[in-house]
Amino acid sequence: MVDDVLAKSFTLTGADYDRYRPGFPPAAADVVMPHSVRTALDLGAGTGKFTELLGGRAERVVAVEPSEPMLEILRSKLPGVEAHLGSAERIPMESEVADVVTVAQAFHWFDEEAACAEIARVLTPGGTLGLIWNRFDPTCAWDRAAHRIAHPAVGDADVTTSTVTHELPGFDFVRHEQIHSTERIRRDAYLGRWSTVSTFLVADEAARAEMFAAIEAVLDSDPETRDHDEYDLPIVTDVFVYRRA
Repeated sequence: MVDDVLAKSFTLTGADYDRYRPGFPPAAADVVMPHSVRTALDLGAGTGKFTELLGGRAERVVAVEPSEPMLEILRSKLPGVEAHLGSAERIPMESEVADVVTVAQAFHWFDEEAACAEIARVLTPGGTLGLIWNRFDPTCAWDRAAHRIAHPAVGDADVTTSTVTHELPGFDFVRHEQIHSTERIRRDAYLGRWSTVSTFLVADEAARAEMFAAIEAVLDSDPETRDHDEYDLPIVTDVFVYRRA
Protein backbone atom coordinates (compact mmCIF):
# COMPACT_ATOMS: atom_id res chain seq x y z
CA MET A 1 0.00 0.00 0.00
CA VAL A 2 1.44 3.38 -1.06
CA ASP A 3 1.69 5.98 1.73
CA ASP A 4 0.20 9.07 0.06
CA VAL A 5 1.68 11.46 2.62
CA LEU A 6 5.20 10.17 2.04
CA ALA A 7 4.68 9.98 -1.72
CA LYS A 8 3.47 13.59 -1.93
CA SER A 9 6.34 14.84 0.23
CA PHE A 10 8.51 15.12 -2.88
CA THR A 11 6.33 17.95 -4.19
CA LEU A 12 8.00 19.99 -1.43
CA THR A 13 11.53 19.61 -2.71
CA GLY A 14 13.44 20.27 -5.89
CA ALA A 15 16.79 22.03 -5.69
CA ASP A 16 17.98 20.05 -2.65
CA TYR A 17 16.93 16.77 -4.28
CA ASP A 18 18.95 17.61 -7.37
CA ARG A 19 21.92 18.79 -5.33
CA TYR A 20 22.18 15.93 -2.87
CA ARG A 21 20.71 12.80 -4.47
CA PRO A 22 23.16 10.57 -6.35
CA GLY A 23 22.97 10.08 -10.08
CA PHE A 24 22.81 6.69 -11.76
CA PRO A 25 25.63 4.74 -13.43
CA PRO A 26 25.48 4.76 -17.25
CA ALA A 27 25.66 0.97 -17.09
CA ALA A 28 22.11 0.97 -15.70
CA ALA A 29 20.82 2.61 -18.87
CA ASP A 30 22.87 0.13 -20.92
CA VAL A 31 21.05 -2.77 -19.24
CA VAL A 32 17.63 -1.34 -20.08
CA MET A 33 18.61 0.00 -23.51
CA PRO A 34 21.38 -2.09 -25.09
CA HIS A 35 20.72 -0.32 -28.41
CA SER A 36 19.28 3.06 -29.41
CA VAL A 37 15.53 3.52 -29.78
CA ARG A 38 13.21 6.05 -31.30
CA THR A 39 11.28 7.17 -28.20
CA ALA A 40 12.06 6.76 -24.49
CA LEU A 41 9.83 7.88 -21.63
CA ASP A 42 11.25 8.53 -18.16
CA LEU A 43 8.36 8.27 -15.71
CA GLY A 44 8.54 9.89 -12.28
CA ALA A 45 11.57 11.64 -13.72
CA GLY A 46 12.23 13.96 -10.77
CA THR A 47 14.94 16.46 -11.62
CA GLY A 48 16.27 14.32 -14.46
CA LYS A 49 18.83 12.21 -12.63
CA PHE A 50 18.14 9.25 -14.92
CA THR A 51 16.62 11.20 -17.82
CA GLU A 52 20.01 12.67 -18.64
CA LEU A 53 21.31 9.20 -19.50
CA LEU A 54 18.67 8.71 -22.20
CA GLY A 55 19.68 11.53 -24.53
CA GLY A 56 22.28 9.58 -26.46
CA ARG A 57 20.16 6.44 -26.51
CA ALA A 58 16.84 7.73 -27.91
CA GLU A 59 15.90 10.12 -30.70
CA ARG A 60 13.02 11.46 -28.62
CA VAL A 61 13.13 11.67 -24.83
CA VAL A 62 9.98 12.40 -22.82
CA ALA A 63 9.91 13.05 -19.07
CA VAL A 64 6.78 12.90 -16.89
CA GLU A 65 6.87 14.08 -13.28
CA PRO A 66 4.10 15.10 -10.79
CA SER A 67 6.21 17.69 -8.92
CA GLU A 68 6.38 21.10 -10.59
CA PRO A 69 9.49 22.21 -8.62
CA MET A 70 11.36 19.11 -9.79
CA LEU A 71 10.11 19.51 -13.34
CA GLU A 72 11.35 23.11 -13.46
CA ILE A 73 14.86 21.93 -12.63
CA LEU A 74 14.68 19.14 -15.21
CA ARG A 75 13.61 21.62 -17.90
CA SER A 76 16.47 23.96 -17.08
CA LYS A 77 19.03 21.14 -17.11
CA LEU A 78 17.70 19.25 -20.13
CA PRO A 79 16.06 21.72 -22.55
CA GLY A 80 15.95 19.10 -25.32
CA VAL A 81 13.66 16.81 -23.31
CA GLU A 82 9.87 16.96 -23.69
CA ALA A 83 8.86 17.50 -20.07
CA HIS A 84 5.26 17.12 -18.89
CA LEU A 85 3.49 17.41 -15.56
CA GLY A 86 1.70 14.13 -14.97
CA SER A 87 1.57 10.86 -13.07
CA ALA A 88 2.23 7.18 -13.73
CA GLU A 89 -1.46 6.46 -13.35
CA ARG A 90 -2.40 9.07 -15.99
CA ILE A 91 0.44 9.49 -18.45
CA PRO A 92 0.01 12.51 -20.76
CA MET A 93 1.17 10.64 -23.85
CA GLU A 94 -0.43 8.92 -26.81
CA SER A 95 -0.75 5.13 -27.00
CA GLU A 96 1.93 2.76 -28.34
CA VAL A 97 4.61 5.37 -29.01
CA ALA A 98 7.31 4.64 -26.40
CA ASP A 99 9.85 1.94 -27.18
CA VAL A 100 11.20 2.11 -23.63
CA VAL A 101 9.76 3.35 -20.33
CA THR A 102 12.16 3.88 -17.43
CA VAL A 103 11.28 4.47 -13.79
CA ALA A 104 14.20 5.39 -11.52
CA GLN A 105 13.72 5.55 -7.75
CA ALA A 106 9.96 6.01 -8.06
CA PHE A 107 8.02 2.83 -8.86
CA HIS A 108 7.32 2.05 -5.20
CA TRP A 109 5.27 5.27 -5.02
CA PHE A 110 2.96 4.19 -7.87
CA ASP A 111 -0.39 2.45 -7.74
CA GLU A 112 1.03 -0.69 -9.32
CA GLU A 113 -2.04 -1.95 -11.17
CA ALA A 114 -3.04 1.43 -12.59
CA ALA A 115 0.54 2.39 -13.45
CA CYS A 116 1.28 -0.90 -15.19
CA ALA A 117 -1.87 -0.53 -17.30
CA GLU A 118 -0.84 2.99 -18.33
CA ILE A 119 2.77 2.00 -19.03
CA ALA A 120 1.56 -0.90 -21.17
CA ARG A 121 -0.73 1.51 -23.02
CA VAL A 122 2.04 3.91 -24.02
CA LEU A 123 4.57 1.19 -24.86
CA THR A 124 4.88 -0.22 -28.36
CA PRO A 125 4.11 -3.97 -28.65
CA GLY A 126 6.99 -5.83 -27.02
CA GLY A 127 8.35 -2.56 -25.59
CA THR A 128 10.69 -2.45 -22.60
CA LEU A 129 10.05 -1.33 -19.03
CA GLY A 130 13.08 -0.68 -16.84
CA LEU A 131 12.81 -0.19 -13.07
CA ILE A 132 15.93 1.24 -11.43
CA TRP A 133 16.85 1.89 -7.79
CA ASN A 134 19.94 3.10 -5.98
CA ARG A 135 20.12 1.54 -2.52
CA PHE A 136 22.52 1.06 0.33
CA ASP A 137 25.23 -1.56 0.11
CA PRO A 138 24.60 -4.02 2.99
CA THR A 139 28.37 -4.37 3.51
CA CYS A 140 28.58 -0.71 4.61
CA ALA A 141 27.70 -0.75 8.31
CA TRP A 142 27.47 3.00 8.87
CA ASP A 143 25.22 3.68 5.87
CA ARG A 144 23.04 0.70 6.81
CA ALA A 145 22.72 2.10 10.34
CA ALA A 146 21.66 5.49 8.95
CA HIS A 147 19.00 3.78 6.86
CA ARG A 148 17.60 2.08 9.97
CA ILE A 149 17.21 5.52 11.56
CA ALA A 150 15.55 7.11 8.53
CA HIS A 151 13.38 4.11 7.68
CA PRO A 152 12.58 2.36 10.97
CA ALA A 153 9.57 0.58 9.46
CA VAL A 154 11.80 -1.09 6.87
CA GLY A 155 14.74 -1.90 9.13
CA ASP A 156 17.51 -3.85 7.45
CA ALA A 157 15.46 -4.43 4.32
CA ASP A 158 15.44 -1.85 1.54
CA VAL A 159 12.72 -0.35 -0.60
CA THR A 160 13.81 -2.40 -3.62
CA THR A 161 13.67 -5.87 -2.10
CA SER A 162 10.51 -5.06 -0.16
CA THR A 163 8.47 -3.85 -3.15
CA VAL A 164 9.78 -5.38 -6.37
CA THR A 165 8.41 -8.60 -7.77
CA HIS A 166 9.34 -10.44 -10.92
CA GLU A 167 5.64 -10.43 -11.80
CA LEU A 168 3.94 -7.24 -12.99
CA PRO A 169 0.48 -7.22 -14.60
CA GLY A 170 0.80 -6.99 -18.36
CA PHE A 171 4.54 -7.62 -18.42
CA ASP A 172 7.01 -10.48 -18.77
CA PHE A 173 10.09 -10.40 -16.55
CA VAL A 174 13.36 -10.43 -18.51
CA ARG A 175 16.30 -9.89 -16.16
CA HIS A 176 17.66 -8.36 -12.97
CA GLU A 177 21.13 -6.82 -12.80
CA GLN A 178 23.06 -5.30 -9.91
CA ILE A 179 25.66 -2.59 -10.50
CA HIS A 180 28.12 -1.70 -7.75
CA SER A 181 29.77 1.70 -7.53
CA THR A 182 31.41 3.97 -4.97
CA GLU A 183 30.76 7.66 -4.43
CA ARG A 184 33.14 10.02 -2.69
CA ILE A 185 30.88 12.18 -0.54
CA ARG A 186 31.42 14.94 2.01
CA ARG A 187 29.81 14.67 5.44
CA ASP A 188 27.62 17.75 4.90
CA ALA A 189 26.41 16.39 1.55
CA TYR A 190 25.64 13.01 3.12
CA LEU A 191 23.53 14.68 5.79
CA GLY A 192 21.95 16.91 3.16
CA ARG A 193 20.95 13.83 1.20
CA TRP A 194 18.93 12.58 4.16
CA SER A 195 17.04 15.89 4.22
CA THR A 196 15.53 14.92 0.84
CA VAL A 197 14.18 11.56 2.06
CA SER A 198 10.42 11.26 2.53
CA THR A 199 10.50 10.50 6.27
CA PHE A 200 12.55 13.67 6.88
CA LEU A 201 10.34 15.80 4.61
CA VAL A 202 7.14 14.92 6.48
CA ALA A 203 8.64 14.97 10.01
CA ASP A 204 8.16 17.90 12.34
CA GLU A 205 11.18 19.96 13.34
CA ALA A 206 11.85 18.07 16.57
CA ALA A 207 11.65 14.62 14.96
CA ARG A 208 13.84 15.73 12.08
CA ALA A 209 16.47 17.08 14.48
CA GLU A 210 16.39 13.82 16.42
CA MET A 211 17.00 11.76 13.26
CA PHE A 212 19.84 14.02 12.16
CA ALA A 213 21.45 13.76 15.61
CA ALA A 214 21.20 9.97 15.50
CA ILE A 215 22.82 9.78 12.06
CA GLU A 216 25.60 12.16 13.15
CA ALA A 217 26.20 9.91 16.16
CA VAL A 218 26.68 6.98 13.77
CA LEU A 219 29.18 8.98 11.72
CA ASP A 220 31.04 10.05 14.86
CA SER A 221 31.36 6.48 16.16
CA ASP A 222 32.05 4.32 13.11
CA PRO A 223 35.81 3.87 12.40
CA GLU A 224 35.27 4.40 8.66
CA THR A 225 33.73 7.84 9.15
CA ARG A 226 34.93 9.07 12.55
CA ASP A 227 37.17 12.16 12.27
CA HIS A 228 36.72 12.29 8.48
CA ASP A 229 35.08 15.00 6.37
CA GLU A 230 34.74 12.77 3.31
CA TYR A 231 33.65 9.16 2.95
CA ASP A 232 33.69 6.42 0.34
CA LEU A 233 30.02 5.48 0.05
CA PRO A 234 29.29 2.20 -1.74
CA ILE A 235 26.02 2.11 -3.70
CA VAL A 236 24.14 -0.80 -5.24
CA THR A 237 21.99 -0.03 -8.28
CA ASP A 238 19.28 -2.59 -9.02
CA VAL A 239 17.94 -2.77 -12.58
CA PHE A 240 14.83 -4.82 -13.37
CA VAL A 241 13.88 -5.25 -17.04
CA TYR A 242 10.44 -6.29 -18.32
CA ARG A 243 8.76 -6.64 -21.72
CA ARG A 244 5.20 -5.63 -22.51
CA ALA A 245 3.34 -8.93 -22.76
